[in-house]
Amino acid sequence: MKLLCCYLGFTLSHLHNYILTLVFVFDFLPNPNIHLHGLNVVCLQVSSVEVVQAYIDRIQEVNPLLNAVVKDRFAAALQEAAQVDKLIEEETGGEEVLEDRLPLLGVPLSVKESFALLGMPFTTGMISRRRVVATVDSPLVAQLKRAGAIPLGVTNTSELCMWGESHNHLYGITSNPYDLERTSGGSSGGEGSILGGAGAVIGVGSDIGGSIRIPCFFNGIFGHKTTPGVVSCENQYPPTSGRQDEYLSSGPMCRYAEDLLPMLKIMAGPKAHMLSLNTKVDLKKLRFFTIPHDGGSAFTYPVSKDLIDIQRKVVRRLEADFGVKVQEVQFPELRYGFQIWDTYMGLPDKEGKPPKPFAELMGEPGRPAWPVWELLKWMIGKSEHTLAAIGVGLLEVTRSSKASSFIIQQKEKLQKEVEELLGTDGVFFYPSHPRVAPKHHHPLFRPFDFTYTGIINILGLPITQCPLGLNEEGLPLGVQVVGGKLQDHLTLAVALYLENTFGGWRDPGAN
Repeated sequence: MKLLCCYLGFTLSHLHNYILTLVFVFDFLPNPNIHLHGLNVVCLQVSSVEVVQAYIDRIQEVNPLLNAVVKDRFAAALQEAAQVDKLIEEETGGEEVLEDRLPLLGVPLSVKESFALLGMPFTTGMISRRRVVATVDSPLVAQLKRAGAIPLGVTNTSELCMWGESHNHLYGITSNPYDLERTSGGSSGGEGSILGGAGAVIGVGSDIGGSIRIPCFFNGIFGHKTTPGVVSCENQYPPTSGRQDEYLSSGPMCRYAEDLLPMLKIMAGPKAHMLSLNTKVDLKKLRFFTIPHDGGSAFTYPVSKDLIDIQRKVVRRLEADFGVKVQEVQFPELRYGFQIWDTYMGLPDKEGKPPKPFAELMGEPGRPAWPVWELLKWMIGKSEHTLAAIGVGLLEVTRSSKASSFIIQQKEKLQKEVEELLGTDGVFFYPSHPRVAPKHHHPLFRPFDFTYTGIINILGLPITQCPLGLNEEGLPLGVQVVGGKLQDHLTLAVALYLENTFGGWRDPGAN
């Protein structure tokens, strides 16, 4: 079932500039000859209120189909937009002053519900937390708001953000804008869906095993998993424990590659200097590598032909356009990707304190859940938890309390080899997932396919997820672009090239 609809298509920078001058560029008319980046555009004078209202209208049009936005703040957003209009009218220092102080002035923003957004639900899909409302903004959200962004609402997640499909018994299931019968991914699936469906300009996600990249891949948009420790992950739920804060990253999600960099500068705040984001990148001077698959893991399915083919096409275009040689490499340790991810997620912190059990999180604010009992209740339709969350709880029970020395060795070897390969001027391409967006609930039958993203979390590397057009079924293709630690600017530069070469985000309604 295709989602047929027109779209609001413009980049953050275009939108901000037009708000500042009270001129706005639309290409949402159902006319294939009207494109934002071309010469044929329709220019209308509008206010910031009209911009926000246009996105509210868009959400109201598509959200009944997508179930991506689980709680809106439309009235407050319109009030904030009116304040933007007043600020512009009263500003005497010129547009440059406003642009420097408020680089996201009036830009509509969506927020993953696992981030604290003042006055909004803060449940992560847990029925037991259905009355929990955020009393503060998470630092990341606060920085975006201080830059002028206007949050429109919060978006759906998987239960406790630990599954590859955004489904829970509090809000229901989120659908993919390219095919409503398919998943939007998880855990930032609500973000991926509403952004892919053009319901917001920019959004934010968190990623400990692929929760930014998988939804971005499935929904045909761009996303960036930042080098860990740069963008704040405070005031998210659930909180990290053990060594999990080493693998969790927050980052931007959007339809246009050029929006990633300005968003990341704001989200990184005082640590932005660590990422050399102002450094100009010459792609001809980079070293490129491609890894076509994980070497045949027993836990993951083989990468589909259309994804293998599109990654090869990327390689051929790079070689033709820049005269570089893209070297194919393989790391045998990747076949142990799931075991590595699972082992390191369970390691204790420096004080020897182990991670908080998932069953304990499932039971909060009460007693820990019993996964086996919840499974029996689920069988008769009485559990408050999804089968996926129950499965995660059961899997945790089977995890050995003692880490395998073999798996530790494989990880350390892989880490050393990858860091030596990349250095400060290398990037590699790696499949985002073994297949394009599957049907709803099908990830239950392939639960470990997230390993293609999860292993990169354990290595602590930055990754930009890039859309690469659509397959014959009209579903998004894509690839991960991976760089060395703190070399986020390299993967963002490659994302711009891939967008220009392969077209970037595609309108779901055009298929």
